[in-house]
Amino acid sequence: MIKPYFKSKDKNFYLLQGDTMEILPQFEHKFDMVFADPPYFLSNNGLSIQSGQIVSVNKGKWDKSEGFDFINDFNRNWLKLVRDKLKDNGTIWISGTYHNIFSVGQLLQELDFKILNVITWEKNNPPPNFSCRFFTHSAELIIWARKKEKVPHYYNYELMKQLNGDKQMKDVWKLPAIAKWEKSCGKHPTQKPLSVLTRIILASTKPGAWILDPFAGSSTTGIAANLANRRYLGIDMESEFLEISKNRKLEIENPTIAENYRQKINGFNNKKEMSLFLALEPKEEYYPDLEFKIS
Repeated sequence: MIKPYFKSKDKNFYLLQGDTMEILPQFEHKFDMVFADPPYFLSNNGLSIQSGQIVSVNKGKWDKSEGFDFINDFNRNWLKLVRDKLKDNGTIWISGTYHNIFSVGQLLQELDFKILNVITWEKNNPPPNFSCRFFTHSAELIIWARKKEKVPHYYNYELMKQLNGDKQMKDVWKLPAIAKWEKSCGKHPTQKPLSVLTRIILASTKPGAWILDPFAGSSTTGIAANLANRRYLGIDMESEFLEISKNRKLEIENPTIAENYRQKINGFNNKKEMSLFLALEPKEEYYPDLEFKIS
């Protein structure tokens, strides 16, 4: 049996500590959706601006590139493992920049995924380009793909249309970067905003769905999942980030805080829209609890 680093009382939020490559083969479970924010491999001793200060872009050894072959091998290996954990009608979302996203896109096709969209997340408040030698980087790319070519996936077309002024939602999303209130339990260097993950989850899953994040970080995926009545398993190697994840889950076990966060999440027409949608969302069949068994 694999012992969780953390298991919430409601059994909707699990954390495992270790290397995704080693942990995923050790249990049998099929997920409805995967969100992955793998290393971008941009820790190249460059500089950026943060809060008006020049800072290093280096995130740590896990984000340092060792060449194209290394990046491709890494992406191929984790994508193979994750594909095995997806239901046949499941989908995967992968975020990145030009440093890694072209490798990911090529390998998704090599592994017989069907790419559905490449979302451009345009940040409202990107860091400035202090070199003035190229265009300011203000977007990240998020690939959405399904596991099998001919097995239909789930897409909540009507909700996405509703959130876009009753017009079809496009593949360019204008959403802000992470807000201060989202860092109440600590900081992660590549933390994603709840607005992005909430939209992804509501667009592509039904109530009670199981969502996997193989590079959990501070578990924004899990917090968005639980706030939206979905379930979550996150994997990460770092105790520091797993503690942040655990504390974020414990924080939203307070119903008042959870509702306050739902009202703060960007991307809705008004503060009550998310909660109203969840209250009216049809409940799906029961999903069994995770059982971690070494295979």
